[in-house]
Order: sequence, then C-alpha cells, then structure tokens
Amino acid sequence: MPRTLAASIAVNRFGLGARPDEPEAATTDPKAWLAQQLTRTSSFTLPSGGLPTTRSAAEALGSYLEDLKTKTDGKAGKMSPEAQEEAILKPLKQLREILIAEIEARTLRGLTTEAGFAERLVLFWSNHFTVSANKAVTIPFAGVFEREVIRAGMTGTFADLLVASTRHPGMLLYLDQAQSMGPNSKAGERRDKGLNENLAREILELQTLGAQGGYTQADVTEFAKALTGWSLAGGRIKLLVPGADPGDFIFVDRFHEPGTRTVMGKRYSADGEGQGEAILRDLANHPSTAQRVATKLARHFISDAPPVSAVEALARSFRTSGGRLPALHETLISLDDAWNPEAQKFKSPNEFFLSALRFTGLPKVERKAITAAHGLLGQVPWQAPSPEGWPDDAASWAGPDAVIKRIEWAQGLADRLGTKVRPESLARAALGPALSVATAQSIDRAESASQGLTLALMSPEFQRR
Repeated sequence: MPRTLAASIAVNRFGLGARPDEPEAATTDPKAWLAQQLTRTSSFTLPSGGLPTTRSAAEALGSYLEDLKTKTDGKAGKMSPEAQEEAILKPLKQLREILIAEIEARTLRGLTTEAGFAERLVLFWSNHFTVSANKAVTIPFAGVFEREVIRAGMTGTFADLLVASTRHPGMLLYLDQAQSMGPNSKAGERRDKGLNENLAREILELQTLGAQGGYTQADVTEFAKALTGWSLAGGRIKLLVPGADPGDFIFVDRFHEPGTRTVMGKRYSADGEGQGEAILRDLANHPSTAQRVATKLARHFISDAPPVSAVEALARSFRTSGGRLPALHETLISLDDAWNPEAQKFKSPNEFFLSALRFTGLPKVERKAITAAHGLLGQVPWQAPSPEGWPDDAASWAGPDAVIKRIEWAQGLADRLGTKVRPESLARAALGPALSVATAQSIDRAESASQGLTLALMSPEFQRR
C-alpha cells in the first residue's frame, strides 16, 4: 500500500481526521505512529483544569438535591410554573453547566490532539461503558467518569476497567445500584426497598457476555445480589461509612445479601465486597466477552459487518493477553482488513463534527457553537438514549433528515470561515489519495471558498472513513 494512502487511513479511520498540521510521523510510518500512542498515558489524559473531580461533582449533586428538597418540600406538582422555574429548573441549569464545560473540554481535546487514535479509543470505550447524563443525578458525573475511569484505564486490562467502571458513582447512579439492597440483608429486612437488577443485567448483556452470551435470568438475579452493598458516600449513606468523602465508592455491609452466589455455573463464597468483584473479573475474562468486545471493536474500525477473520483475531488477542487493552489495540492495527483502501464506515455525527473542525485547522471553537452543533446533528456527548450507548452503524445516521442537517451545519461553518481557508488545498492534504478526481474538480470549480468547503465536507470521501 502506498505510504500516503496508509497515512490517510491512519489519521482518518483510526484517528479523528487530519489537521493541516498533522505530525510528520503519521506519514513516515503510519502504523508506528498509531502504536506509539497506545502505551503512553499522556496520549489519553485530558487535563482537568477547572473541571470537577468525582468528589466535587458529588458535592455539587448533594447541594442540588438538598436545595431541591428545601424549595419544593414534596409539593413540586402543586407549584406554579414560575415557582417550578425558580425551585427546579434554575438549579438544574446550574448543574448542567458542569456537563457543558466537560463537553467543551472533550471537544477541544479532540480538535487539537496529535494522538487521534488514542482519543478515538477513549470515545469507543466510553460508549461501551455508557453513563448517560439523562438523569439529574448523573449530569455532574458523566464527564468525570470518562476522565477518571475510561482515560485512566486505557493502558490496563479490560477486567480492571470493568471493575473501576462498576465502582464509579456515575455508573452506580445511572443504573440505580447505589441503594440496591438484598431482601435478606440487615437493611432490606427493615425497609420498603429491595433488590435492583439494572446494573447486573446491563453488565451481562452490554458490557461483557452479550445477549447471546449464555447467561439466564437466574444469573442476573444472583449477580445483582452479589453487588448489593456497592454504593457511594453521600447524604445519609455517608453516615454508614465514617471518614468517607462525598462520591467515594463504599461497600455497605448492611445492604449486602448474605450467602453464596452461583453465576454462570460457578459458585462464589460469601465474601462481602469481594464476591461481586470476583464475578466481575470472571465475566471480564469469559470467552463470550472476548467475542463481544472483538465484534464491537471490528465493527467500529472496519465495517458495519466486519469480516469473521478480523473478529476472531481480535478475540484471540483478548483471550491470550488476559484482556490487555494495548495488546488488543495493537492487534487491530495489524489487521489487513483495517487497512482496506475503500472506506467502509459512515461517520457518526460526532465523528463528522470533530473531523470537520480538524479539517479546517481551527485552534478552538466557542462553547455556544459546540452546543448548537451537537444539538443540530443529534449526538450530544453523554446523552446516549440507553445503556447500550450510541449506535455504530450507517443505518442509524445516514437518513435523509440527518444528512440535510449535516449540510446545514457544514454550510454554516463554511459561511463563517469565508475566504480564510482554501478548501481544495485542505481536501488534498486531509484525504490524500482517497480524494477522487471528480470531487477535487467540483471543489476547484466552486463559485466561492464557502461553497467549496461545503462540497468538501459533504463529499463521499469525507463522510466515510
């Protein structure tokens, strides 16, 4: 394969799209450029200056809930619209400012990073372990979950990432685990609350084995019982574990269902917090998990219907390496199918947005423009409609209405940039040999730079990777 074509694939398919100032290393040795990103923690780190920690996010949530309780006093349904605005909506908007700041920071990272492959992997795994800010209680945690769990776990193992994900307040609150109690636990016997199976079910179905992975409803229930007591410090629960800071993961023995558990045919002794972790680690290393993760990774980087041989190679790498993520990602780089000269994937709205901004070489984007673009294009970060995350196939994003919205946004961007860019030069630099003669000619013959930029961004070569 010509080096220039390989470089184009490296920055556009594996990365987030080419910038005019893309590192020379991406051209001289594309595979080495990708590989060297995988073991450097700096490739994945997002500086947290001004962004919340898990503790400060928990404190913000606690203040919001306390304020809400004081102002509504259980009478929200009887309040006037004006009173509801003051008591409920204004505090919620303040909470959402945390999320908006996280979205801006993540977008600017994607816009300027020289480690585009590492950043794409963060986005992939963050979607796999979805924490959606579609609940008030998860709004301040979605961004910090990605920074402190996903980014921090990219050089480790899948098992460690799974355990860290399950322990984080974002996941515990999103999937209603924080107050799940065993029916025979000390607290469960005295309260009108009980077992919640949401987290256990989604871990089995979405994060590990998959729907066809061989588990049963009995496995879900047993796993959910093993996870009882996994909670976070905050509010009254903080009092149960003296010395814990808001947002800390805590194990509340009074919530835990006593006894041994049997999951996927294996018996787990009564070991308190350790019982749930032992099950998580066995699930992480199960062959069905290797197959599911391999399929999702191949689907994301190769095609909506990836070759069986590619999936098997990734699954084998997962199994033989003990789920080491750098080894899995190195295997991905080595696959011939991943370097197919023909683009196979239609970009999701967020991929299109980031790659378009990188294409223009912009150093930054205003917060309002980021918010407006995500709203128009239909993929707001950390707003996935379900624990399954955002879909990763063309059928979900290539409908007529979605394409029209892309055109609208592309035209708006092109109009704002005006004569500041030379679209024909940008297209040749970003797409390289992938740029067809027909597309190059249409950009060259455009009546204006604005029209040429719109044509470049909406070209088949740019819309696919």
